[in-house]
Amino acid sequence: FVDKWQAVLQSSSSRLKTECGLRTVNVLVTQAPKAPRTFSFNYCEDYAEDPIRRDMRTSFPYLLELSRLRVNYDLERLPTFASNAQLWLASEKRDTEVPLSRPRTQSLFLRAISHSDLTVPGVPEKIMLILMDSIDSGLVNPKVSPSASSNIFLHVLPELTASAADVVNLLRSTIEDLVVKYAERLIRLRVENIELRTRLQLTDASGNTSTKPVRFWTSPASTESSFWQTDVYVESINPVTGVTEDFIPFESVEGTTLSQLSVPYSKSGPQQMKRTAARRVGSTYAYDLLSLFQVSAITAWKESSDPSSMPMKARLVSSKEMVLNEENELDLVDRPAGLNNIGMVGWLVTLRTPEYPSGRELVLIANDVTFQAGSFGVKEDEFFFKASEFARARGIPRIYVACNSGARIGLIESLKGLIHAAFKDENNPSLGFEYLYLTEQDFSSLPEGTVNARRVETNLADGSVEVRYALDDIIGQTHGIGVENLRGSGLIAGETSLAYDEIFTLSFATGRTVGIGAYLVRLGQRVIQQQDGPIILTGYQALNKLLGREVYTSLNQLGGPEIMLPNGVSHELVRNDQEGVNSIVKWLSFVPKDIHSVSPATTSLDPVDRDIEFTPPKGAYDVREMLAGRVESDGKITSGFFDAGSFKEYLADWGKSVVVGRARLGGIPMGVIAVETRTGDRRIPADPGNAESREIIEPQAGQVWFPDSAYKTAQAIQDFGRGEKLPIMIFANWRGFSGGTRDMFGEILKFGAMIVDALRTYKQPVFVYLPPNGELRGGAWVVVDPTINERMMEMYADKQSRGGILEPPGICEVKFRKNDQIKMMHRLDAELIALDKELAGDVSEEQLQKLRAAVTKRENTLLPIYLQIAHEFADLHDRSGRMLAKGVVRDVLDWKRAREYFYWRVKRRLCEFELRKQMSNADESLSWEGMSQYLHDLVGDEVWNNDKMFLSWSKDNASTFESKLKQIRLESIKNTISSLTADLSEEEKQKIRAQLG
Repeated sequence: FVDKWQAVLQSSSSRLKTECGLRTVNVLVTQAPKAPRTFSFNYCEDYAEDPIRRDMRTSFPYLLELSRLRVNYDLERLPTFASNAQLWLASEKRDTEVPLSRPRTQSLFLRAISHSDLTVPGVPEKIMLILMDSIDSGLVNPKVSPSASSNIFLHVLPELTASAADVVNLLRSTIEDLVVKYAERLIRLRVENIELRTRLQLTDASGNTSTKPVRFWTSPASTESSFWQTDVYVESINPVTGVTEDFIPFESVEGTTLSQLSVPYSKSGPQQMKRTAARRVGSTYAYDLLSLFQVSAITAWKESSDPSSMPMKARLVSSKEMVLNEENELDLVDRPAGLNNIGMVGWLVTLRTPEYPSGRELVLIANDVTFQAGSFGVKEDEFFFKASEFARARGIPRIYVACNSGARIGLIESLKGLIHAAFKDENNPSLGFEYLYLTEQDFSSLPEGTVNARRVETNLADGSVEVRYALDDIIGQTHGIGVENLRGSGLIAGETSLAYDEIFTLSFATGRTVGIGAYLVRLGQRVIQQQDGPIILTGYQALNKLLGREVYTSLNQLGGPEIMLPNGVSHELVRNDQEGVNSIVKWLSFVPKDIHSVSPATTSLDPVDRDIEFTPPKGAYDVREMLAGRVESDGKITSGFFDAGSFKEYLADWGKSVVVGRARLGGIPMGVIAVETRTGDRRIPADPGNAESREIIEPQAGQVWFPDSAYKTAQAIQDFGRGEKLPIMIFANWRGFSGGTRDMFGEILKFGAMIVDALRTYKQPVFVYLPPNGELRGGAWVVVDPTINERMMEMYADKQSRGGILEPPGICEVKFRKNDQIKMMHRLDAELIALDKELAGDVSEEQLQKLRAAVTKRENTLLPIYLQIAHEFADLHDRSGRMLAKGVVRDVLDWKRAREYFYWRVKRRLCEFELRKQMSNADESLSWEGMSQYLHDLVGDEVWNNDKMFLSWSKDNASTFESKLKQIRLESIKNTISSLTADLSEEEKQKIRAQLG
């Protein structure tokens, strides 16, 4: 059919062009009941049929600007459900002038038209969702590469008649808000630009109004200024051809031809190629990370208590790139993205968040996986070390985004074509060889020091003597291909371990991280893992070779989330890189801006003085509901202990009998440790490398410390203290440690002792609280008792809590046995008392037997109730009143009011610590006890024992305290001078006084 029509039209092409002036012939073919088909024949192609325009309305190719695609791309139309949209798979055309071309990249181009008014609220978002759904349907097409990028073009047909400036500002703001809102999905869809074309009424300098096309171009920016940057241009149209000739910036008066908007769409540039390479391993191009932080900062402000106070978006994130200079020192510079010449990049970032509106600094270090697969060479190790050292020197957080292939490996490529093998039998190489060697000529041509070799003179078969240089060592002139990289790896491993001790460290594993990269992640302790970012020591192919068979089929089997979350290496799992950066910013919200500051408190919208509505029941329950509240079936929210929406759990898949996380109490950030009361399971996967191994599922009872959960508790305490400086709230509800054979072998004693070690050295307030219907028994009490660190720890008990060595049934088995219960029966029960009197009288043997039988029967009848009495008696020893009387708890609290109590107590303790810090700075010789006594005497008993009054005093008497500090400082100086001059003569002292003036 096409050939027939094409032949007819081409036979009359000259007449059609000259006499008729036909630019396009469209042929509509009916095929009922199916939709008709359309074929287009264009005069510019001598009326040959254009396959791209086939089966589309005649205006569509122009409205969708398809001609911009075909010059540099081979196109294939993909099915899509949207009626006014087309989806094109574009593969870059090969460059015929280049003999070795790069791999052909793919892009999805979604072209759509709309008849909707974008100024109507909700309409742009609805259209955006339809467009993203269309791309989603295309990405699952097997023809589309997993690394293909996506592009969106929307042509809005209705003319927008409102003020052009107002419409531009509205649409620009709407686009940017939608991009932020759907940032995670846009990243997953790999969208690289969004084009919007519409028509506006514009007024020129003479006051003449005309309708002109206006184009919005939104694309990623590899800077910190914005996630995506939106530019607006007015199109200058040729009045005869209707073709756009120029693009004029909306805010400008002079036309500027812009290559990015010109016809045709250009091929992928260096930045796009690097983005594609990063996507291929499941990660984000390193220079795009800053824009992800921009989105996260905007999201944090929108979710804050005061979104209206958010600074300008362009000021939320600013940065200086770190670069090693010729002296191997760090310089802070501004330079375009992608100019790095090593596989490691870093920035000094200033992030403005609700906790620090004026900005907080952090060091961001990232592997550039597009540079030699992100491997660690000598230069990369030196850069990492210097950047981490820089963070420690400033005392600011260090964030590491890991995506690498481990230590860099290599060989001296120039020697591959020069080496020879000295075979034992030249005619039979299978017998092996004696050594590798270089000829005398090749050896002489090498720079000195390239190899270590010994001279060997060999008699050849023809009787001649050949001089050979047998290779002992290959050294080469290239630095950074072998053991020197391992030495650098050791350097940065030690640096990371030190950084965890001194500052806040956090790692985000994305794509993959291998070898030294995996160790760096673990040494930094806090880890966020992307679901496609395995953390491994070596690749599965290498293990298969070691095992001699195909056992492992993916990296996730070795270090994916199914491995690294249950074993406690990874603290949190995220689906994509934007979600990962969101988690980084969320974690930073609990962290002080530097090691010299306190944790950032914020304004809480959740009243401090409200009651706690959720009350822990006596049976098993979800302890997270106690901490964060819960949503009831009718939609009503039952509040928990901490501020609504502030609790964030970490390490959720490891040591499940303990729950750890971070939360806010009246805006004050706190570390949280609580106890799971429900029975759970610990899963140990089978090892594919061992045919005999099987998956093991171990049940774990609630309210019990097991080896993994004890280790988790100690790890959490260390994390809360190092770099985060968080006060801790421990909801102590443990019945004890699991002491069975398996768990004793599993080092439960070691990990339990680690809890004591962590608490003993903790330098922030720790509050241990026995919650309602909770209990703390035996060894579990011992490892959280305040005497471990009396300066920092306090213990409290709820009125309905219990504490003791054994539970009542257990202690009754030892201290209130059956005989004791029977004695009580005979003392209290009237019937037994009467029977005892009869037995004491003069009775016959027959009556004696009857009485004894009656006594036994009565005892058995009463035994169950007296067992309960015994348990109640034992339970009375474990109640909060006795704990308070014995001084093992500081106070007994009512659960509903505990939130307000602890808010003031935490605030007072932090204030008290700050006053102590100032006193210690004034006189380092002051002891803790001495400072306590000084403050106590200064404020008096009443104020010292009342948290609210103490806080009011510290606020109202700041100037008074400052004058006291001056006195302390002066006395300290006097004492220091007196101590230094104690052994000097009076004459020498006079000379010093004279020199001091």
